[in-house]
Amino acid sequence: MPDIHVSAAVIVDEADRVLVVRKHGTTRFMQPGGKPEAGESAAATLIRELHEELGVLLVESDLRPLGRFISAAANEPGHRVVADAFAAAIDPGAVSVQAELAELRWITPDDMSTLPLAPLSVEHLLPLAWPALAR
Repeated sequence: MPDIHVSAAVIVDEADRVLVVRKHGTTRFMQPGGKPEAGESAAATLIRELHEELGVLLVESDLRPLGRFISAAANEPGHRVVADAFAAAIDPGAVSVQAELAELRWITPDDMSTLPLAPLSVEHLLPLAWPALAR
C-alpha cells in the first residue's frame, strides 16, 4: 500500500475542543496540516500548512512533537497516511478557512458519533487530545 507523508496538528482550545478541518471536494474532517514540499522538515511543513490553511503564524518552538502515526488515507483509496503529529496552541478566534479548506470545526468527544472523521483522527490523534478515548 503506497504511503502519503503528512504533518498534522492536534490543536485543543481552553474549552477542551479540538480543531478539525474539511478540504474542498471531501466529506471527512481531519486535523489541519498537509504534505511536505521538497526538503521540508515535518515541523516546517506544518508551520507552512497552518499559515496557508488557517492564517496562523507559528514558529517551531510553538510545536510539541507527539509522534508518527499510520492509518488508512481518508481521501486516497488504497493508500495509507504516515503522519508526523504535533500539538500546538492557537487562539480559536485567530483561525479562518483559507486555501483548499471548505470548513473548520471545533469539536468535542460527543461530535465523534455524528461527524465523518478521517481514520487517522479517530484511531490516533483524537485519543491524544482526549485520553479517555484511548481506553
